[in-house]
Amino acid sequence: MNAQTPYHVILFKSVSCVLKAEKILKAQKLPHKLIPVPREISPECGICLRFEAAMQDQIKAALADKVDIEEIRMIAR
Repeated sequence: MNAQTPYHVILFKSVSCVLKAEKILKAQKLPHKLIPVPREISPECGICLRFEAAMQDQIKAALADKVDIEEIRMIAR
């Protein structure tokens, strides 16, 4: 993943939800990365899942009805 191109992040209600989502995505071999929540979203500590915009439909489908997603946001840098 290139840091200069737009990407999406998924925010979750808890760290346990992030870790569950990561386990699901790893099992399905879907590319993603755990990152700190970007400062433009929240100044507080936290982690979220980052993925390429083109993967949004696949990632959402993999997590549907398995993990509570708080929000998906596009980050443009």
